[in-house]
Amino acid sequence: MTHQERLAAFERADLYVVITEFFCAGRSALEVLEQTLAAGVRLVQLREKELPGRRHYELALAFRRLTAEAGALLIVNDRLDIALAAGADGVHLGQDDLPVAAARRLAPELIIGASTHSLAEALAAQEQGASYVNIGPIFPTRTKPDAVFLGTGALDTIPPHLSIAWTTMGGITAANIGQVVSRGARHPAVMTAVTAAFDVTAAARNLRGAILA
Repeated sequence: MTHQERLAAFERADLYVVITEFFCAGRSALEVLEQTLAAGVRLVQLREKELPGRRHYELALAFRRLTAEAGALLIVNDRLDIALAAGADGVHLGQDDLPVAAARRLAPELIIGASTHSLAEALAAQEQGASYVNIGPIFPTRTKPDAVFLGTGALDTIPPHLSIAWTTMGGITAANIGQVVSRGARHPAVMTAVTAAFDVTAAARNLRGAILA
């Protein structure tokens, strides 16, 4: 797909599920992915920061196969090389990763997301060619216990200045997702609210329902 085709699919998606096997409650990442896709999720990120390169690549290939069969987008966290090698739809970059502008030069047709924690960072990512920015963390989160959370007010002050898509993440659960959806979040991103749930498919369906409602 072209960048524009991928962006169109991104806009059609709703819940954004980020999968790290460490946070899958003892299940494999692939098992959780299958159950996530069964809930109709069409936007998934593979986030494995500690895996050796070959294992990471092999897992990305398996993720690509399952997401392609489901018609879902696959984003790879941090590793542009693995995203390209596995045929993923995009890469998500943190502030200390490969710069967005460099990633855009290397992968003009991929979705490139950027983690941002302020208006200045969001605008810089947009200027460098990001397809979307993630704003967060919004609430305290156990996946990043030392991070300073921004609060829902960030969703009132940052998105109005953006001309690209945005997502939001950090401690979002079924109990508080309404607070971000009511502020315009069309693609709330979650990890443990789905991946650590007793019933992954039911949890994802419940969160999707809150967005679509």
